Amino acid sequence: MKKRGKKVIGVMFVTVSLAISAFFIPWNLLSMRLSPLPDTVQAEIENSVSQHGLDGVIAYIDEAGEVSTYSAGYNDRDEKTKADPDSLFKIASISKLYMAVAAAKLIDEGNLSLDDTLSRMLPEYQDDIQYADEITLQMLIQHRSGIPNFVDDPNFSWNNLPTNVDDALALILGEDANFKPDARYQYSNTNYLLLAKIMDDSLGYPHNQYINDKILIPLQLNDTYYYYSEVNPEDVMSGYYVGYEPDLKPSDYFIPGGSMVASITDVGVFIRALNDGILLTDSEEEIYSEIYVYEHTGLIPGYQSIAKYDVESDRVIIIFINTSGVDSWGKMEIMYKRIVRISANN
Repeated sequence: MKKRGKKVIGVMFVTVSLAISAFFIPWNLLSMRLSPLPDTVQAEIENSVSQHGLDGVIAYIDEAGEVSTYSAGYNDRDEKTKADPDSLFKIASISKLYMAVAAAKLIDEGNLSLDDTLSRMLPEYQDDIQYADEITLQMLIQHRSGIPNFVDDPNFSWNNLPTNVDDALALILGEDANFKPDARYQYSNTNYLLLAKIMDDSLGYPHNQYINDKILIPLQLNDTYYYYSEVNPEDVMSGYYVGYEPDLKPSDYFIPGGSMVASITDVGVFIRALNDGILLTDSEEEIYSEIYVYEHTGLIPGYQSIAKYDVESDRVIIIFINTSGVDSWGKMEIMYKRIVRISANN
């Protein structure tokens, strides 16, 4: 069984002292960080709801194959239904891991090449995407293309989502690149929208069917779906944005790279398989290790998540939170680090 360590592409970590960070971290986050560490993960997530204002939390820990799930707060706060570890959840950009795996498999099969340029793969955008003749498939996958992120465009609205992928892509067509190809790293959802189109063209059928055939079925991920429209909404955890009352669950973000819905257990099985080497052959693994990461976070309005594997402890830890906005992301990051510490102590 092949264990894979963490791989981080294009990210710089800067460590600062707690004394300095206190000037920049909101007091409520600092209070959460410095509060006494409870003995159990269950107590930690219950505290995050009762003391720190999160609506609902689901956590998953797989330690060397021994799995535990936890939940606290509400699945639906209006109906007062309790958070359920079996609920489906909008995993947002964790979806990109599945797409990157599919790309690695297609490259290994010879259907795609990392050196192919955007202008060759999608010639229809030659004149509308700057440096299309220089941007390679590898740069798209690694977020090193310089293509603007359509989500950051002033005309993009979470309250009025695009009705199709072409409308989303149209938001950035004709815009100047943020930087020359491969000059640096900058996360852009547009990269994976384009990757989806490239895989569709290469396959001759929707890439989500390929993901189903090559990833979901072999791993028996029966509670993983590519689109929210494929599931019964009653099975999906509600989502909330701080200061905004309505449930955001009906808002359907269907753009590839952020569209998937899954149970926390299915995501845990996927993360372990990806890191253990079960999911990829040796040749596929060689490709994947050069192009993308082995863990991810996800964020869309109402839903945020983190899925990581620690090679030293052989531990998968995943957190789903159905609250976003204001300081919710900081709370999730702090909670994750605290759960790591609790798990290490037990």
